[in-house]
Amino acid sequence: MNNDSLSLKLFVILSKTYRVIMEQAVKDMKRHGFSETEFAMLELLYHKGKIPMQQLSEKLLITSGGITYTADKLENKGLLRRVACPSDRRVTYAEITEEGSEMFHDVFPEHQKVIESTMTGLTDEEKREAIDLLKKLGLSAQNT
Repeated sequence: MNNDSLSLKLFVILSKTYRVIMEQAVKDMKRHGFSETEFAMLELLYHKGKIPMQQLSEKLLITSGGITYTADKLENKGLLRRVACPSDRRVTYAEITEEGSEMFHDVFPEHQKVIESTMTGLTDEEKREAIDLLKKLGLSAQNT
């Protein structure tokens, strides 16, 4: 197999693997009553604390309109609140509420088990190798 076809094969396999794993993860998110975007936003806020709304778009790779829509939905559910920055009126933070934090504290361990079960095809050492190789590939692709 030449280098071009090897690269294409890797691309196809990465794409299919990502799709299969994400299907399992999204199914679990929906089981808990969340869209993929809602779950990702709650997970980020749960683990990192309050974040400026503008940075959510960068961190979650979602348009600013998608961030606003998702934040509105989570705010209406009482799981997220917007907090004005006291030192800069242009900045608004998104913050998980106490109710959201308690709920996510219960949901996340179950979700983590689902993710772990999708990764049982690799040993811990193979997972470490895959992480290193995928980081290397991502950095290289970013610089092309």
